[in-house]
Amino acid sequence: MSEQLKKNKINIELNEEVADGIYSNMAMITHSNSEFIIDFIKMMPGLQKAKVKSRIILTPQHAKRLFKALKDNIAKYESMHGIINVPEGGDIMPPFNLGGPTAEA
Repeated sequence: MSEQLKKNKINIELNEEVADGIYSNMAMITHSNSEFIIDFIKMMPGLQKAKVKSRIILTPQHAKRLFKALKDNIAKYESMHGIINVPEGGDIMPPFNLGGPTAEA
């Protein structure tokens, strides 16, 4: 390994709580001239209220790097597992019926 690569290594710590992850089935993205804000949201079937579970604030440069990394990883995933189908009109908002059972009285 070159001296430059050794110098640029970063030791990343991942504690148990963060390693468990947070489930999100929706994301909302807003931006200003200096930052992108991504709110990861968990929507539950049949409820009109959803909770933001995590908020990530990025510089425009990091947002573009994230976009490129996601695009690359989606391409790799689809080459191994097939095309990910997004339902009609599902480009922005997920369907409100998230596949759970419908409530009956």
